[in-house]
Amino acid sequence: MTTTTQVRSLMRVSSLGLAIAAALALPAAQAGEVEVLHWWTSGGEAKAAQALAGTMKAKGHTWKDFAVAGGGGDSAMTVLKSRVVSGNAPAAAQIKGPSLQEWAKEGVLTNLDDVAGPEKWDSLLPAPIAAGLKYKGHYIAAPVNVHRVNWLWVNPEAFKKAGAKVPTTWPEFFTAAEALKKAGIIPVAHGGQNWQDFTTFESVALGLGGADFYKKAFVQLDPASLKSAKMKEILETFKKIKGYTDKNAPGRDWNLTTALVIRGEAGMQLMGDWAKGEFVAAGKVPGKDFECVAAPGTAKAFTYNVDSFAMFQLKDAANVKAQRDLASAIMSPEFQ
Repeated sequence: MTTTTQVRSLMRVSSLGLAIAAALALPAAQAGEVEVLHWWTSGGEAKAAQALAGTMKAKGHTWKDFAVAGGGGDSAMTVLKSRVVSGNAPAAAQIKGPSLQEWAKEGVLTNLDDVAGPEKWDSLLPAPIAAGLKYKGHYIAAPVNVHRVNWLWVNPEAFKKAGAKVPTTWPEFFTAAEALKKAGIIPVAHGGQNWQDFTTFESVALGLGGADFYKKAFVQLDPASLKSAKMKEILETFKKIKGYTDKNAPGRDWNLTTALVIRGEAGMQLMGDWAKGEFVAAGKVPGKDFECVAAPGTAKAFTYNVDSFAMFQLKDAANVKAQRDLASAIMSPEFQ
């Protein structure tokens, strides 16, 4: 016969079992959501976003994708401003360059030192890169890449058809462009957007002026350099490139422009190393189906650009944990 004491013991055991079962059925207490604003919408870039989303899901968090098309990020920044002003900032947003400092000054970004310190970001990152990711000595963003911008992408088959040589100087560039034009191939694939125009201009300026002139003119804003004969040569060369682009260039996204080179409809494109993702996503083999060489005259110098995810201030503890895990995942060797 079961005693009252035995019944109570069985009830306690049963209750404990139910409590454990209930706890196991619940999601992890620290699982949160990360809403991430970015403009990785092209084929190659989308793969990177998917990889990062997969990493976060593996950690038990929810990834809320907030993609805004537009390779330069102008549209994304417009959307971000409206979200922040309305008090509804995402957990993270893709931001690059000096814009990071501008957002930090507004007091809307969070301090990531609790992740960066233990994971030794200072020793992992080159000092100039780390400095750009900090505000008043504190990390406010995690970098996803360091791009070399001054590259020339070439379709070897198009060059072979035109009997042209891959250029290393600007005179050679225009000789090749003329040969491609005569062969019925678009010489220079270009998307007429502000940032693409400036990317091309930077390559011309670096190639003709060199690193010292570039720094004096565009970093130090030296009046003598800006008014010099060298600057006139740079502007004239930049203008000359337009004559070798096609009529559909204005407003065209960079990845659609890269596709012209991939298909052999165009011979070359001046674009940063993110273009490689498009060639690879299209199944093209480097050194065979496409070539990547330094923009004319820039073999010994480079301009660079760092894409990073700035982290905005959040209130929900679980979401803050997810945000920290995102910063850690971005800097992990696996994702990089």
